[in-house]
Amino acid sequence: MLLTIDIGNTNITCGVFEVDGGTCGYVPAARWRIATEPSRQPDEYGLILTELLARGGFGSNELTAVALCSVVPPLTVTFIELCASYFSLDPLVVGAGVKTGIRVLYDTPRDVGADRIADAVAALKLYGGPVVIVDFGTATVFDAISGSGEYIGGAIAPGMTVAADALFHRSSMLRRVELERPTSAIGKNTVHALQSGLILGYADLVKGMVARFDRELGGGAKVVATGGLADLIEPETKCFDVVNQNLTLAGLKIIHHLNV
Repeated sequence: MLLTIDIGNTNITCGVFEVDGGTCGYVPAARWRIATEPSRQPDEYGLILTELLARGGFGSNELTAVALCSVVPPLTVTFIELCASYFSLDPLVVGAGVKTGIRVLYDTPRDVGADRIADAVAALKLYGGPVVIVDFGTATVFDAISGSGEYIGGAIAPGMTVAADALFHRSSMLRRVELERPTSAIGKNTVHALQSGLILGYADLVKGMVARFDRELGGGAKVVATGGLADLIEPETKCFDVVNQNLTLAGLKIIHHLNV
C-alpha cells in the first residue's frame, strides 16, 4: 500500500492507495485530514497516523511506500523522521530531482509549490490539457497547464478563510461569520453582507480568473477544482468541469509510480 501525504498550511491530507492501482485507481481507499501544527513532534504525528490507519482497517506493516508533498518545510523533516521510525520507510518527497513527467516553465521552477506540481500532474493525467486548476486552500491558487503538458504558471489570491479572518481581526465592528451562501447579493444585515462579499465575491473572482486563463491558453481548457471550499463555490460559478478533492493525492501516486 502507498501512503500519500499532502502537508498544507492549514491541513494535512493523507490517503492510502493500492500501489498497483487496484480497483480504486486514482481514488484513495481511505482519506483523512488533520490540522497542521508545526510544533508537533514526529511521535505525535506518528501516533495520529497509526491510529487513523488502524481505524481504516490498515496495518502499518501493510505500507510499502510513502510519497509526500509539503509547503511547510519544518514538517517535511518531521514526516521524514516519523516515516522512518513508525513505518521503516524513506518517503519520496516531491521536489528538485524528482521525476514528475511535466515541464515547468515558471521563471524559477523551484518556486512552484510541490502541491501545485502534484495537482498539475494529476489533472494532466486524468483530464488532459489544456487545463486550469483552481485549488481552494489557505490561498486560492490558479494553475495553467498547456495542451502539450507544460506547466505555464498561475495566480495566487488570499483564500476565503484568510480573508474572513483578516476582516475580523482588522475591523472593530465586523464579526466572524459562517462561510455559507447568503440569500441574495445585497445583504440586509452585516452577517449576510459579509457572506455575500466572501462567497459571491470569490465566486466572481474565480469565474473572471478562469475566463482570463482560458483565453490565454487559447480556449477550450478544462477546469478542475479541488480543496476544502471547492464544493461551496462550485454552485455559484458553474465553470468547473469537475471537482476532485483527491487531486493532490492522485498526483502523488502518479509521481511515485514515475520514480519507482
